[in-house]
Amino acid sequence: MRGFMKVGRQSKIIELIARHDVETQEELADLLMQAGYNVTQATISRDIRELKLSKVPGENGRQKYAALKKESSFGEKYVRVLKEGYLSVDLAQNLVVVKTVSGMAMAVAAAIDAMHFQGVVGCIAGDDTIMCAVRTVEEAAHVMEKIDRLVKS
Repeated sequence: MRGFMKVGRQSKIIELIARHDVETQEELADLLMQAGYNVTQATISRDIRELKLSKVPGENGRQKYAALKKESSFGEKYVRVLKEGYLSVDLAQNLVVVKTVSGMAMAVAAAIDAMHFQGVVGCIAGDDTIMCAVRTVEEAAHVMEKIDRLVKS
């Protein structure tokens, strides 16, 4: 259970820094607390190290946390989030529908967005379901196959 909580928390961190200009560990702790995660300074510091988060210039000229994308691969943290939350994937025309463990859809959607699959325009997540809008039916089939391959690797 502990590993599942860690993956969920780290997924939430990725989601939070993508949505907010988080400048300090204290701000991150506050956002995590608001999201229902009871965290300590040591836990946040360890998560930042494990996720390899870096400080980058924000639009306001101040530094903010960001997950640096690996150009050559999807990054093991995103694949780990996908594997932990994934239940199934299905296709409906140009929509890829991913079913997840309850409460994990937002984190898995953030991971899918971060993977930059060709053709994915965006993802909408509920509690346990993600709808990924893909430009074409053909690209949607490829996205579904890639997701399926990643979770089985």
